Amino acid sequence: MPRTDSRQWRYLTLKRAFDVAFSSIVLVAGAAPMALLCAVIVYESGGGSPIYVHRRVGLNGKPIGVLKLRTMVKDSDNVEKYFTPEQLETWKREYKVDNDPRVTRIGAFLRKTSLDELPQFLNVLKGDLSVIGPRPIVIPELEQYGSQASEFLSCRPGITGWWQATERNEATYDNGRRQELELFYVRNASLRLDAIVFFKTFGAIFGGTGK
Repeated sequence: MPRTDSRQWRYLTLKRAFDVAFSSIVLVAGAAPMALLCAVIVYESGGGSPIYVHRRVGLNGKPIGVLKLRTMVKDSDNVEKYFTPEQLETWKREYKVDNDPRVTRIGAFLRKTSLDELPQFLNVLKGDLSVIGPRPIVIPELEQYGSQASEFLSCRPGITGWWQATERNEATYDNGRRQELELFYVRNASLRLDAIVFFKTFGAIFGGTGK
């Protein structure tokens, strides 16, 4: 049943209040560990910024810069240098590959534990992201949503979401499950669904399903 304007306003207000409160707590508690991780990243990779800014598409198509702890070599944008032809083909289709050769040792740990996403709580405070929402994507990925791209962009992207907390690596653009899961969240977003995603995310983190 469609949500009334008052219910929608109440939901978005409570969601934003949670975003600000939770992100503030995480950033205060994680300040020291994040500083240590930044030092390890710089040491292992021989310099460069430990923070990586990735250009993504935000709410209603607004360009945003998503922050992450750097998990790859300094010249990771030069994909042709590191990928085999097969990996390059997968990258062009899914924007991720298994056993990515660009990922550093500390980067593999950060991805497995999702600690690389700690700086994104700054994006949440800024309002570019929510704690929970569809995965922020790059412009070429919009093609995967076809005529439903505008619907997908009508929801603020999140650090974690229904796709990440459920099937994640098994749901791809190629098999269509990723689009289905992301659009399911957009169409059914509620405090109840957000709570389910929130607690499922801890299972995904402790299960080490990140890549």
